[in-house]
Amino acid sequence: MTNPTVADLITRSNRLGADPKNTNYAGGNTSAKGTDTDPVTGEEVELLWVKGSGGDLGTLKETGLATLRLDRMRAMVGTYPGVEREDEMVAAFDYCLHGKGGAAPSIDTAMHGLVDAAHVDHLHPDSGIAIATAADGEELTRTIFGEKVVWVPWRRPGFQLGLDIAEIKEKNPQAIGCILGGHGITAWGETSEESEKNSLWIIDTAAEYVEKHSRPEPFGPALDGYGALPSAERRAKAAALMPTIRAIASGDRPQVGHFTDDDVVLDFLGHAEHPRLAEMGTSCPDHFLRTKVKPLVLDMPADASVEDAKARLLELHEAYRADYQAYYDRHADADSPAIRGADPAIILIPGVGMFSFGKDKQTARVAGEFYLNAINVMRGAEGLSTYAPIDEREKFRIEYWALEEAKLQRMPKPKPLATRIALVTGAASGIGKAIAARLVAEGAVVAIADLNLEKAQEVAAEFRGPDKAVGIAADVSDENAVQAAIDETLLAFGGLDLVVNNAGLSLSKSLLETTARDWDLQHDVMAKGSFLVSKTAAKALIEQGLGGDILYISSKNSVFAGPNNIAYSATKADQAHQVRLLAAELGEHQIRVNGINPDGVVQGSGIFSSGWGANRAKTYGIEEKDLGKFYAQRTILKREVLPENVANAAFALVSSDLSHTTGLHVPVDAGVAAAFLR
Repeated sequence: MTNPTVADLITRSNRLGADPKNTNYAGGNTSAKGTDTDPVTGEEVELLWVKGSGGDLGTLKETGLATLRLDRMRAMVGTYPGVEREDEMVAAFDYCLHGKGGAAPSIDTAMHGLVDAAHVDHLHPDSGIAIATAADGEELTRTIFGEKVVWVPWRRPGFQLGLDIAEIKEKNPQAIGCILGGHGITAWGETSEESEKNSLWIIDTAAEYVEKHSRPEPFGPALDGYGALPSAERRAKAAALMPTIRAIASGDRPQVGHFTDDDVVLDFLGHAEHPRLAEMGTSCPDHFLRTKVKPLVLDMPADASVEDAKARLLELHEAYRADYQAYYDRHADADSPAIRGADPAIILIPGVGMFSFGKDKQTARVAGEFYLNAINVMRGAEGLSTYAPIDEREKFRIEYWALEEAKLQRMPKPKPLATRIALVTGAASGIGKAIAARLVAEGAVVAIADLNLEKAQEVAAEFRGPDKAVGIAADVSDENAVQAAIDETLLAFGGLDLVVNNAGLSLSKSLLETTARDWDLQHDVMAKGSFLVSKTAAKALIEQGLGGDILYISSKNSVFAGPNNIAYSATKADQAHQVRLLAAELGEHQIRVNGINPDGVVQGSGIFSSGWGANRAKTYGIEEKDLGKFYAQRTILKREVLPENVANAAFALVSSDLSHTTGLHVPVDAGVAAAFLR
């Protein structure tokens, strides 16, 4: 049975974390002190339950809490060696743990354990950080809150900060919390309800003061030519720029991206002070750990041509990398972790929006959300005073903190297709759906492209939604529709690495029954369709400069001659030769092109369920329900071919194990001698 104190803590945490005005994703922490029974002695013991390292308040569960013995933790005050060695205290928290399991204690544990209050909340609200980063934040704190909230000068999170806040509470019994300079807020209470109420009062009071007293244009006057482009125009420009932008963000290692044209971003970039403020960087540690110390900002108006913008972005990238290397060199010492890469995580394009990048889609999306938080902080601070983030040296100490490095090293090993962005056509059913599922399972993000948008979106939802997969409409026979599908993929995930030409249909007719319209339809969807998809995708792949894969789902029929199948088989032969032609042409760009020749994939097949199966069964003189078994019996292995078997081959072809293979066709037909490749 869950301890009532813990139940109240989880409920409070989830409520606070569910509202972005209170804190950002995975930001902040909450705690509660109470008693429970020691299973060894049977006696009541005082415990601290606190959100562990890396958790998120909005989704926090009991397993995400660290549980510590309060007596042992408070005894650490007597052994604390001082700020020069306070990192050692985090490891010492492990010796204060009660029971087994739970989360690892975070750096903020001392703040919660040492403050003499039953419940403590530490949060990163935009309104609170706006006060915390204002040049006269201490004076503003007194003006806004009176004696109820106390100013704490910037100090890196750790044991000493916990001691500082504990002392402040002791000396200011009337206080309900404090503003942490450059960082955020901390509030407390004797009950869970009181702590939450105090936290919300600080957040709302700060927000109301900013709203009432801010100057009209915190970011300065509007900058001529830098205003937002019309929605359709800015999204088209974002898609056109995306391959170059992804190349910039992936100079050290491939990254997945996220695009937003939120009004907050567009307004910031449309005003005169944005270059100065962007250069100053973010302040809250949670912000710059996700966004890097500062973004790369295109210094061109919104109507700059795509080509001019690309050229300038590449110049700015060189300067950004040199600047970041210099920042590292200024502050690194013999004990510092190695530089983690000098590419920007946030790229801002006036009139268009923000491009954010990370090791996966969620990380990229959250990085963008954090920079949006940072813009709100800058607006509040500039509206009341002058934005004054913590200095560069302090940022470096946190970014390259040994404790942060240890957290990164604890992260699980990435999956084989991590950072890879895929587009699969005809992916709402059958082979395409199975391939998409396998790619997602192996770490890729996938655009589920299909003629039926509703079904594509349903499949994407099955794969856990927009951080893993998106459903998009794609008529592969229409050049404009193909371009739109590629653009949607670029905007959804920041780039493109892997294309699977799977969309298809089949008409089972004899030569004399096949009409010119049948022929054209078959070729428009598969021969022309795969050509259009490959051509459009190749442009983005080449521009990114990261290599890539194009995979064709052809057929045993591309090399096997059977009756009543002229249009379908001829189209598949066309696709099979496209593999060879494109492999020869695109190899210089490190783009591999391979194919798969399945046969008799009946289960889950949209083609077979739309009449093809009935026609093939009639051709072979069997019942349609027995078609899968029939195909199995004519193979060497006597096995039915399933969509998952084709998906396995697809994964093998795009994995690193076959990194030196291109122009290959892999049969997945359980052995059809007549279709052996010669």
